[in-house]
Amino acid sequence: MITGFHSTAAANQTNDSELSSNRNTYVVQAVKKVGPAVVGISNKAYVRDNFDQKVLIEKGVGSGVIFNSNGYIATNYHVVEGAQEIVVSLSDGRTFNGKVLGVDPATDLAVVKVDASGLPAAVLGDSSTIMAGEPAIAIGNPLGLEFSGSVTVGVISALNRTIEIGDRKFDLIQTDAAINPGNSGGALVNADGQVIGINSAKISADGIEGMGFSIPINSARPILQSLMENGKVVRSYLGVGVWDKNTAARYGYSLQIDNGVYVVRVEDDGPANQAGIKQGDIITKINDTAVNSVADLRKVLDDIPVDTKVNVTIIRNNRTLSVTAVLKEIPN
Repeated sequence: MITGFHSTAAANQTNDSELSSNRNTYVVQAVKKVGPAVVGISNKAYVRDNFDQKVLIEKGVGSGVIFNSNGYIATNYHVVEGAQEIVVSLSDGRTFNGKVLGVDPATDLAVVKVDASGLPAAVLGDSSTIMAGEPAIAIGNPLGLEFSGSVTVGVISALNRTIEIGDRKFDLIQTDAAINPGNSGGALVNADGQVIGINSAKISADGIEGMGFSIPINSARPILQSLMENGKVVRSYLGVGVWDKNTAARYGYSLQIDNGVYVVRVEDDGPANQAGIKQGDIITKINDTAVNSVADLRKVLDDIPVDTKVNVTIIRNNRTLSVTAVLKEIPN
């Protein structure tokens, strides 16, 4: 009789009191707290088969974290992008059809809702208190649901790593806990069993190992709240199109400026036009924050509420001027 297959199931049911202190580590305790709140998310969409019939296929699988017991789940935007059907798989074997309540492509976050209550919800921690070198635990589905609930352990490698993706900057947590495809949307957890980040990106290149990135939970929390309540994130805009040196080079131009961003377009009804900003101006500061790239401008505007009055420092014909603009909500 082969007995090895029974031992794993028995071990999974072991009580804390039956474990030695050597086995009942902080990792075991943290996983027991957060593991039930980590889910699998299957993104399904309709395509045409060889007979021109519509068929529902699985586009991909990611992870999510239940952050509210009434069925609200945090995940990445790219996990649910383009989905026509969402299936959420819980760690206890239950599955639910999910609905995407809202997405925020700018931060790669999304909220999925399932029609259920009393679900196991993770405790969200305070990512401002984490330190480089402290333990970090990643929980998710690295290569699909057949590897659901996988746990990897490492440390917080660095804080506030600024990564530019497109025309936006992201301040991320860097960890060497393994984060593989499918982990996206899963939880980064501290030794107390609190979620400190939503796993999002992994640098993959020859010769590079152990560099995973997670959206700090303090940055994610207000976005998730806004998506849950409003279905969108309200952001401010200035109403200008700008280039930095790199942007200009992509369009075949050489931009001869030492700092700031060059205004190539001013929207007719936007805050910049009302403040007197013109095409050809160079924006160097918003309030006291220097702006030297398109990503810099996006980041500073993201952090300022709609209807706020700001001072914009510009250079026009080699003269430095200061104008006042009232930021508006980005139009749909």
